[in-house]
Amino acid sequence: MSKTKIGLGLAALGRPEYINIRDYSNHDKSQEAFMENAFSVLNFAYQSGIRYFDTAPSYGKGEEFLTNWNSKYQHEGVSLSTKWGYTYVANWQLGFSAAHEVKEHSLDKLLEQWQISKELQPELSIYQVHSATFESGILDNKDVLKRLYEKKKQTGLQIGITTSGTNQSEIIEAALIIKVENEDLFDSYQVTYNIFEQSTHAILKHLLQLGKTVIIKEALANGRIFKNEKFSHYQKLYQIVDSMAKKYQVGTDAIALRYVMDNLEPTYLLSGASTIEQLEQNIKAYNFKLENEELKVLNSFKTDSQKYWEERNELSWN
Repeated sequence: MSKTKIGLGLAALGRPEYINIRDYSNHDKSQEAFMENAFSVLNFAYQSGIRYFDTAPSYGKGEEFLTNWNSKYQHEGVSLSTKWGYTYVANWQLGFSAAHEVKEHSLDKLLEQWQISKELQPELSIYQVHSATFESGILDNKDVLKRLYEKKKQTGLQIGITTSGTNQSEIIEAALIIKVENEDLFDSYQVTYNIFEQSTHAILKHLLQLGKTVIIKEALANGRIFKNEKFSHYQKLYQIVDSMAKKYQVGTDAIALRYVMDNLEPTYLLSGASTIEQLEQNIKAYNFKLENEELKVLNSFKTDSQKYWEERNELSWN
């Protein structure tokens, strides 16, 4: 049995467009259709044993959907997490040409977004800084850090950060040494880690040894793990993963998820499924375990972090 629990992230369930190389342009993009689908996927996830659900204000209606679903069904034993620091500005406009979300790590933004996020209580267990960076100043903002510490003490929440980009390890190292009242502020770290982007492996193992919560996102590399002729440099990997998928009678996604479960053993591994069918395939990662030699082969496909993120930045929203 894996130590890692699969959770469900709402990044693709709460907004009509998201970074992914697979085309979903023929789907009904109305808010009503999205809410109905989100509730169906959330209920299927719960029925399948998933108890951890992650969202953010910038996921379109994702936080609203999760709050309403939680209130309506009141399933027992769920653990919810959300974030603050990004605002969704695309306003459900398809083909929105500017940035879909805007970052602001100010005290005002924390207080504003908390007024909505707090509705997820008492099931809310982790409250995260969304995409902490050195440039945003969040790790040096004593007023914000103090307020997060107060929330931690008042509510019992774990306070966390999420990271993206080439310097994820450096951000984590900086966050690790932040203390308020001689106590570690951050208990939880949500990080991009997958077959291609393995640069954080050592620091994430260290976090787990310290008893921190480690949450992995983008294990499918925004769809790049799936066979695609546009990515000629991944063709050898596609052949190997396809062979493993046939061996274990699962899809490519399950191999990619199982890789993270066996190679890192994080606390949670987020599925970004946007349909019941996708989630059904994702949770097949529980059905097998990769052999050590197979892990070594997959480890050999580690890419340069700089190139990985440059490639990700070029992916379009659809």
